[in-house]
Parts: sequence; C-alpha cells; structure tokens
Amino acid sequence: MADMHTTARPRSNAARICTIVGFVFAALAIFISPLIFGVLGVILGVVGAVLGDKPLGWYAAAASVVGAVIGIALAAAILNN
Repeated sequence: MADMHTTARPRSNAARICTIVGFVFAALAIFISPLIFGVLGVILGVVGAVLGDKPLGWYAAAASVVGAVIGIALAAAILNN
C-alpha cells in the first residue's frame, strides 16, 4: 500500500539555486542596498522553500530580513555621523 502521508516535494536544482541566491542577496543587503536585496532575498528564499528546499529556503528568507535590518541600521549609523 502506498504511503499517503508524504506530501513533501523532492528538492530540485531550481530550489537549491533559489536558496543559494537568497543567501547571497542576504549578504548583499548588508553592504549594498538593504531594501532591494532584502526583498529579493526573501522572495527567493520563499520560492526555494516552496519548490522543495524546506529548511534552507526559510533560513534564506529569514537571513534576508536580518540582512536588510542590519543594512538599514548600518546605513543610518554611517549617515548620522
């Protein structure tokens, strides 16, 4: 009898690529443009998670949010001095 409880998608190469690019955009959000790269990193992390790279996709999305917040705080600190 087939196991009817497995609904997880198998991880694809596209999911892994989206997740990796999401992490790269999280790092770029700190140094270059927090708003643009932060939002793109969140989108790519969520897409990676939906396509099957579950834990790392969500981690990439969270890392992009954290990177955007750090980037905004860093820019505010530099511009106020």
